[in-house]
Amino acid sequence: MIIVGELINSSRKVIAEAIMAQDVETIKKVASDQFAAGADYIDVNAGTFVDEEIQYLTWLTKTVQSASDVPCSLDSPDPNALEAALKVHKGTAMINSISLEKERFDKILPLIAGTDLKVVALCMSDEGMPKTVDDRMRIADKLVNSLTGKNIALENIFMDPLVQPLSVDGTFGMEFINSIEKIVTTWPGIHTMCGLSNISFGLPGRKFLNRTFMVMAITKGLDGAIMNPLDRKMKASIIAAEALAGRDNYCMNFLKAFRAGELE
Repeated sequence: MIIVGELINSSRKVIAEAIMAQDVETIKKVASDQFAAGADYIDVNAGTFVDEEIQYLTWLTKTVQSASDVPCSLDSPDPNALEAALKVHKGTAMINSISLEKERFDKILPLIAGTDLKVVALCMSDEGMPKTVDDRMRIADKLVNSLTGKNIALENIFMDPLVQPLSVDGTFGMEFINSIEKIVTTWPGIHTMCGLSNISFGLPGRKFLNRTFMVMAITKGLDGAIMNPLDRKMKASIIAAEALAGRDNYCMNFLKAFRAGELE
């Protein structure tokens, strides 16, 4: 599982306060904790500071990478903020995200065309949020063809079929999971990504639902998630699900986690 640590987001009060105070140590601590917990990328988002986003996203990128040897997921729809952050980023970043919405697509594509950057591709268009597998696949097909046509390698694309709240429509869970399966079988080598916790919005027992949904998605091919890597029970569920899905040779990761006392 490719884990993108989600905790450095200006929508969180503690992070917003640290950004405004330019509190290096707080940001470094959150970054290093996520890295130590197994995050492959650290998401950095300063989107609530519209007028200062370029400055703050650049500062976050430099601060995070000064704390840990891990690439960032640069989380912004603003190409100017992304371009500024890329100038100071060390290594290969992830761009979070592009979609088929024309304005967003036209702005972000020139930044990533012909590069080795990883890119999260949202199954969203100007027609709105997709509801069914077919809706998602129509958007995914256009995104894959457009991105690969601009020399973006298939293995650098992380397709996000979009998780929507089960409390709104009881079909949303399985429509997402079936979309994952169809995406990975249609384009072998592509990655998948999601903000999985959206599934439980508005419901009690959210963490339990999220863990169960993660296991179901992994069995269908999900291999990336934007999540809190400090959630020990979620990490344990992921490790078990990957072993059961045949994605852990000789159960080595499972055995290592068991010996380390990481399974609950």
